[in-house]
Amino acid sequence: MKVGIKVTNNNEHNVEIREAVGSDAKTIIDFYQMVGGETDFLSFGKGEFKRDVIEYKKEIEQTRSQSNSIMILALIQHEIVGIATIHSSQRERSKHSGTLGIVIAKAFAGKGIGKTLMNELLGWASTNGITRKINLATREDNAHAIKLYKQLGFEQEGVIRKETFMNGRYYDTIMMGLFL
Repeated sequence: MKVGIKVTNNNEHNVEIREAVGSDAKTIIDFYQMVGGETDFLSFGKGEFKRDVIEYKKEIEQTRSQSNSIMILALIQHEIVGIATIHSSQRERSKHSGTLGIVIAKAFAGKGIGKTLMNELLGWASTNGITRKINLATREDNAHAIKLYKQLGFEQEGVIRKETFMNGRYYDTIMMGLFL
């Protein structure tokens, strides 16, 4: 799927949004390794996203086979600049609920790519016939992300106290949810 947004970063770029496929595994792992060193808001840091390419390829293909899970990529000139996912249980009692994750490369943050990916995920989730609720977790000081989530209708549902410890400080995790 092509999305008609332009990202200005010295040049204008068209952003392509498409579903991840197994052959993207190595590129996705490399992207996660890069962004792990760009932000402290992820659950992993630089060099901590250690995945076997063959196993990750299988995981991506398994996600593609599930009607209630998806991984989409934002690409500029065939390079990943963002990834957004909804992972859902396949158990009957909880398959209606998915967990959202999103990350944008630092060079492209604040340019509308995250909002575009979120809207793509929400549109997909509202039409897949299974998903009725989307959950996400974010660190308490991730104000830009929290603002976006609230704009899209997510509400705070809880707080996990002192879940993250970095640089001598504890951070709370904010749990948010959206009913479709």
